[in-house]
Amino acid sequence: MSKQTFRKQNSHSTDRPFPVPISRTMWITLCLFTLFFLARIEALDCNAVPHWCSQANGSWTKCYEREITTCRQRLRNFNFHHLRVNVSQEAEKSVSNCRVNVPSSALQMSRGNVNDDEVLLVVTVLNSNFFQPAPAPGGGKGRSAGRSHHRSGTVLGDSVVVVKAGSRRVRDLLHPVRLTFRRDKEIEEAACVFWQETYLDDRTGYWSTEGCHTNVTQAEIVCCCDHLSFFAVVVNPVLSVEKASAPALRYISFTGSALSVLFTILALIIYARIQQRRPDKTVCVHLHLTGALLCLHLSFLLSSCWVLVLDVADEDWICKGLGLLLHCSLMATFLWMAVEGFHLYLLLVRVFNIYIKRYMLKLSLVAWGLPTLTAVLCVSFNVYGKHTIQLKGDDNHNSTVQLCWISSQFPQDLLISYITTAALPFLVVLFNFCMVCLVVFKMCGLRKRTRGGGSSSGWKKMNDDNWARLWRDGSTLLGLSCVLGLPWGLSGLTYVSLLGIYLFTVLNSLQGIFIFLWSLALTCKSRAEKNSSLRNTSSQKLMTISSNN
Repeated sequence: MSKQTFRKQNSHSTDRPFPVPISRTMWITLCLFTLFFLARIEALDCNAVPHWCSQANGSWTKCYEREITTCRQRLRNFNFHHLRVNVSQEAEKSVSNCRVNVPSSALQMSRGNVNDDEVLLVVTVLNSNFFQPAPAPGGGKGRSAGRSHHRSGTVLGDSVVVVKAGSRRVRDLLHPVRLTFRRDKEIEEAACVFWQETYLDDRTGYWSTEGCHTNVTQAEIVCCCDHLSFFAVVVNPVLSVEKASAPALRYISFTGSALSVLFTILALIIYARIQQRRPDKTVCVHLHLTGALLCLHLSFLLSSCWVLVLDVADEDWICKGLGLLLHCSLMATFLWMAVEGFHLYLLLVRVFNIYIKRYMLKLSLVAWGLPTLTAVLCVSFNVYGKHTIQLKGDDNHNSTVQLCWISSQFPQDLLISYITTAALPFLVVLFNFCMVCLVVFKMCGLRKRTRGGGSSSGWKKMNDDNWARLWRDGSTLLGLSCVLGLPWGLSGLTYVSLLGIYLFTVLNSLQGIFIFLWSLALTCKSRAEKNSSLRNTSSQKLMTISSNN
C-alpha cells in the first residue's frame, strides 16, 4: 500500500464521527433522566398525599388509596403505618384512639392471584374535613327510599380511619374487620359508618352503615365491617352548639375579645403609672396578670382570623405559632390568677413576716416559665395546628369552625385540651374561691368590730352609711372575683344549657373590661388617700390590704 493511499484512508477515518462516545453519552443521559423521573415519583411524602389528591382530578378516595401504597414517609407520623404482614395471621394495629384488627381472610383476598406470603397493609387516620357530605334530597329532612343506610352527625374525634391492604378490593368478608374506638364523653347515639362517594363529579359523598355492625359499651365503640374502606363513628354528642347560635356566639367572642384588648392596654398604662409613683408588689402582680390576659385575647383574635385565609388542608408554621401563643397565654393567665390568690393569702392570713427574697422573680419563673416550658415540649411533638369545632344544624348537616390551637390530628389532643381548659382552671378557681370565702370572713369580722359587738338583728335599723358600706363591700368582692378568675368556674354551665354557654362566653370575653374597672378603682383609692384620711370601714380596710404589701 502506498503512502498516499494510507493517508487517504486515514483522513477518511478521522473525518468520520466516532460512534462509541456518542452512544455512551446517550446511555448516561437516559439513565440520569430515568433516575430523575423515578425520584420525582418517589418524592411524594405520605403526609402530603391528602392535600395532593384533593387538588388532583377524579375520585379523591381512589387517588388516596392508590398513592398511600407507593408514598414515602419522610417525617415520622404516629398515625400512618405502612407495613407488610403475613396473610396467614390476623393483623393488629393501633392509630389515634382506634385499634384495628384485620382477619387473615381479608389479607388473603387482598393479594388477588399473586401467591405471596406477605401483603402490604396501610393503616392511617385522616381529618373528617376532607370528606364533604352531599346535599340531602328534599332539604335534608327525613330519609328517602333507598337511603336507609345513610347517616349524618358528628364524626367522633374528627378522625377517619383508613384501612388498605394489597392490590385487590376486599368486600363481603365472612370474618369482619374489627375497629375498636375509645369513648371520651357521653353520647346519645353512635353508628359505625364508611365513606361512600356519590356518582356526581363533585367529590361529595355520604356516610353509610351498610355492611357495618355497631356495638357500644361504656368505654368503647366496636365496629365490625365486612370490607376495607374509610371508617368512622358518627355520634350525636350530648353537648353541641347549634348552628343557628354559632354566629351570635362568634360575634360575642370576637367583640368581647377586641374590647378586652383595648381595655387591657389601658389597664396596663394605669398600673404602670401607679407602679411608677409608688412601687408595690400587688400592683406588679396585677400588671403581669393584665399582660397575660392581653396576650390571651390578642392571640385568640389572630388565631381565629388567620385560619380563615388557609385552605381546608393547610397547616402552615404561622398557624402552629399562633396555636402555641394561644396555649401559652391561656396557661399563663390561669397561673397568674393563682398567683393573685396566693398573694391575697399572704396579705390576709399570714399578714406578718411575709417578706420573700426575690418574690416577683420567683412568681414570674412559675407563672411564665411553666407555660413556656410546656409549650416547647408540645412543639417537639408537633401538637399545634388547626382545631376543628363541629356545629350541628337543624337539618342534621354539620358545619365546622376552625381555630389555630391544638391540632385535631394529634392523637392526644383531647387529653391536652382537657388539662388546659378543664383541669387547670378547676384547680385555680377552687383555690381562689377559697380565698374569696376568706375575704368574706374577714369582712364580717371587721364589720362586727366596727359595730362594737352589737347584735346581728340590726338589718332593719341599717342607716344610709351602712347601705353604702354594703354596696362598697359587694363591689370589692365582685372586683376580686373577676381578678381571681372566678367567672371561669361557669364553664360547668356550658354542659347544662345554651344559656350557660352564652353566660360563660360573655363574662370571660369581657374580662379585660373588668380588669380595667379594677384598675380605675385602685386609681380612685390612691387619689382619695392623698386628699383625705381613710375612713375606718371594712371595705376600705380590705382595699388597703389588697393594694398594699
